[in-house]
Amino acid sequence: MTFSSKVVLITTLLFSSICAAQYTDEVNSNRPGKSMMAFAVGKSVIQTETGVNYITENHDKLNYSAKGYFADLALRWGLFKEELELIAEIQYQKDSYQQFDVASNRSALRQTTFGAKYLIYDPFKKGPEKPSIYSWKANHRFKWKQFIPAFSAYAGANLNFSENNLFANTSVVEAKFSPKVMAIAQNHFGDRTVLVTNLIYNKIGTDFASIDYILTVTHGINQNLSVFLENQGYNGKYYSDGIFRLGAAFLHKKDMQFDASIGTSIKNTPGIFYGGVGFTWRFTKNYKEVKMDKPGTRSKMDKKMDKKAAKNKRKDGVE
Repeated sequence: MTFSSKVVLITTLLFSSICAAQYTDEVNSNRPGKSMMAFAVGKSVIQTETGVNYITENHDKLNYSAKGYFADLALRWGLFKEELELIAEIQYQKDSYQQFDVASNRSALRQTTFGAKYLIYDPFKKGPEKPSIYSWKANHRFKWKQFIPAFSAYAGANLNFSENNLFANTSVVEAKFSPKVMAIAQNHFGDRTVLVTNLIYNKIGTDFASIDYILTVTHGINQNLSVFLENQGYNGKYYSDGIFRLGAAFLHKKDMQFDASIGTSIKNTPGIFYGGVGFTWRFTKNYKEVKMDKPGTRSKMDKKMDKKAAKNKRKDGVE
């Protein structure tokens, strides 16, 4: 299956509304999908996203099978500006592997990636569009503006700490360091549906270089529950495939989210199936909300200056 023919479905996780700043009242997690949203967590906000999955692999041509689990952790930190986010991603896998009646156990860090994401364009910068008080039709008409996405750029590096290629199924040695870049687009269709598109050039300059994509569509059922459907495609020299995932996320508290998902591959070289659960939590104690005054209102600083001027006038009158 070619790379272009894999682009079949549509795209990531985000079920609360976006405001003028990156920070939102409810936690916004990339989980349980694998795509990365365009918006950052907010300046001084720290967010952790963790999950545990059971996984099975069966390869028809290489005649091997494997089953076990993998755990992943993503640490997101809003730094310096609302638009900037630092991201660390770690994935550990442990399984039992059998090929030609020879069994063994595998365990290693499968992925270690550090990078940064920056929001280049925000269509919500000026705030949400104001509804018309005169026309129901104007409020519900089709709007081309929703096809203009928020856009971010990501740059990072993969670090390989394994002594050998336990999960690569090839004798070619993987590089200890390799760059990764990504273009991220995020569309909002109405109040409940979000489309996230990731275009990725991964492990640049190595034998394992690949051009990948992730498309995720998320739909909010209600204020606390959302569902998602995702397609991820890999196009590399040693591995090409398409993965489909679906799942749901539940907002427990404004800073806590639980999720569950399943995924499967298109091909059987290898055939992959996994399912798991996850948890997202954010720390917002250091976040200082940026409040914007409504048109026609006076800021706190203006009011403070008015009180000071009035006080000085009273002093002048007494003297």
